Amino acid sequence: MSNLNGENAPSRTDERPVEADGRRGLSLRTVTGPFSRFVERWMPAPLIFAAALTVIVAVMALGLTPATPVDVLSGWGDGLAGLLAFTTQMCLILLLGHALANTAPVRKGLIALGRLPRTAYQAYAWVTFVACASSMLTWGLALVVGGLLSREVAVQMRKRGVEVHFPLLVACAYTAMSVWSMGYSSSPPLAAATPDSFIVDTLGSTIPVSDTLGTAWNLIGMVIVVPLLTIIMPTLRPRRGEALIQLPRDLADGAGDEQIAHIDEEDSSPAARMDSSRIVPLGLGLAVTAYIVWYFASNGFALTLDIVNWTFLALLLLLSRSTVELGELVKRAAATVGDILIQFPLYAGIMGIMVSSGLGAVISDFFVNISTPATFGAITFVSAALLNIAIPSAGGQFAVQGPVMLEASQALNVDPAIATMAIAYGDGITNMIQPLFALPLLAIANCRLRDIVGYTSASMLVSGTVLIGVIIVAGLL
Repeated sequence: MSNLNGENAPSRTDERPVEADGRRGLSLRTVTGPFSRFVERWMPAPLIFAAALTVIVAVMALGLTPATPVDVLSGWGDGLAGLLAFTTQMCLILLLGHALANTAPVRKGLIALGRLPRTAYQAYAWVTFVACASSMLTWGLALVVGGLLSREVAVQMRKRGVEVHFPLLVACAYTAMSVWSMGYSSSPPLAAATPDSFIVDTLGSTIPVSDTLGTAWNLIGMVIVVPLLTIIMPTLRPRRGEALIQLPRDLADGAGDEQIAHIDEEDSSPAARMDSSRIVPLGLGLAVTAYIVWYFASNGFALTLDIVNWTFLALLLLLSRSTVELGELVKRAAATVGDILIQFPLYAGIMGIMVSSGLGAVISDFFVNISTPATFGAITFVSAALLNIAIPSAGGQFAVQGPVMLEASQALNVDPAIATMAIAYGDGITNMIQPLFALPLLAIANCRLRDIVGYTSASMLVSGTVLIGVIIVAGLL
């Protein structure tokens, strides 16, 4: 069997029917089954979506605005470079989170965490909770932490003779990507709070994180949805008579054995000693930490994308044991950012078409006409959830949808913070059926999307119900 990367999926030699213990699964799986099968069969590569969306937007611009084909082509070409700084920020969030999760202290911590669950129910609940909690720090970290933790928990369960369904453990880890938008690295509110971002061109000012991530309604929603997912995900475990797939023995035997980098201890040259020394990364880490402390002391809790990235850069530097290890960590993490690098210019080109042709204003007027101040947040949420299937990146999606919905919010006299968080929330829930950001986790866990999408689509319904409720309540306050 192959996963999305062409690697071997969990062997069916580890598959066995669940004994008749009388357990009943949650009916959510029955509801999401047909949808899951559709996604498995018809979901193309994200780049195809980006190309298709470019064509659709170009055709809409030609049909709904006075723009000529040359105008559309010019707007698209001029826009390709419009998000280069933002692209770098998004790549750094993923790269630094991935590298940080693979440092020795973090991996040792994950091994310790993997030993805590004692029963199958506890295993599913624990992976869900830890992954969701780590996503509140950064989604890049959560993806890798979730994959490594699901493997380690499965290893410990096998040693104890406790049978767990490994695809469900992996799905529990991926649920973090449905709620990450409420946390520290949420791209839309951070972009809206960053000076000189494209949002300033729309609103004329930034939106501080105290109006988005720091609101009581966002924090209360976080307190509700994470425990709810922690409780519900274990109930999706296989029912009696259904196949149970355990962690393959080859993965179990190799878990935790990876070596990040090798330093030749016999090489005593000055260059080798410098490469193996911790002084340089430690010194740089302390310097970045000092800057972050000064920044918060001078500006208060004014989060931006840059400060979030420098926070994780500082942690990575402080936890790396040498420049050799640091280089290897970054090299491995760099493999995860290729899709962002190739797709973001296309999203920027789409934004260029919408701005130069006036299509953005046309779409904004449409949402103004079908919305009221009370329904605008919910409509924005649903549209963001649908658009995320085509633009599987909160940053890229916000670059396209953000200016449109923020203009509409101004026309309806709705707080732009509501529009910002509605886009963030909506983007998050359909990550559960989008393969792009599942790739790092699936590679670590050696699974395929079709192995987990039945479970993750159930978590999409749960988190989506809570988050749209949060947005509706926030709009009434």
